[in-house]
Amino acid sequence: MTHYLNEHNSAETVNSRMGENTHPRLRQIMQSLVTHLHAFIKDVEPTEEEWGVAIDFLTRTGQICSDARQEFILLSDALGVSMLVDAINHRRPDGATENTVFGPFHVDGAPERKMGDSINLDGRGELCRYEGRVLDLQGNPIPNAYIDVWSDNDEGFYDVQQPDIQPPFNNRGIFRTGADGCYFFLGIKPVSYPIPNDGPVGQMLEKVERHPFRPAHVHFLCGAEGYDRVCTHIFVAGDPYIESDAVFGVKDSLIVDFEPVVEGDIKWKAAFDFVLKPD
Repeated sequence: MTHYLNEHNSAETVNSRMGENTHPRLRQIMQSLVTHLHAFIKDVEPTEEEWGVAIDFLTRTGQICSDARQEFILLSDALGVSMLVDAINHRRPDGATENTVFGPFHVDGAPERKMGDSINLDGRGELCRYEGRVLDLQGNPIPNAYIDVWSDNDEGFYDVQQPDIQPPFNNRGIFRTGADGCYFFLGIKPVSYPIPNDGPVGQMLEKVERHPFRPAHVHFLCGAEGYDRVCTHIFVAGDPYIESDAVFGVKDSLIVDFEPVVEGDIKWKAAFDFVLKPD
């Protein structure tokens, strides 16, 4: 019997049109998408004008995307979806360092530096000493682990956002641990900054009375042969946006006390241990 779509059977009717040879995983995804989307429409009962606004929003979101900007990723971030997908795909045992969002500003090919070197190339910002260990779940040091680090400058911009202002690979570097699993290097204390808010996602945040700021943080990729790589941040304790990160990336275990010190030009110290689980 032919089924024509009506208000009550809409999702079932759409899902019944998929062909028999549809890939099973694609079938599962599309059936769930249609079911939940139709349930959302029935829940909020948008007017035709409201649905037109929604389509216009998605259209403008796509139109602003370019090689340098991905507004749909920003939308995913701002709705908490990126962090949810990240959490599902990186479930780890107790004690292992928690993952958080990768972010758009990682750069391949950052230089490998000597332990203790500074990644701050422009001499701006408040100098901070970062230190800690890379350990396994039993607390043993992991030798030859890599730590790929990147952060914003003292004005909240990454080097790739200011290629005519910041030197290449400013506040970036890769370090490798020795037999003791320890690492230490110099960078700057990061500052909070807004995600790009001059497009549709920024307008959405404004309409729902949400700010666009991320709390101050430093990005890390940490891994070693035989261990699961972790992509994470450490966040500055006490930052005014720590409880309202625009992309929901904060986790309790990643909040770090930046301690004031007096060591020549060094004004801060931040200690954090990375704990990796077997691959």
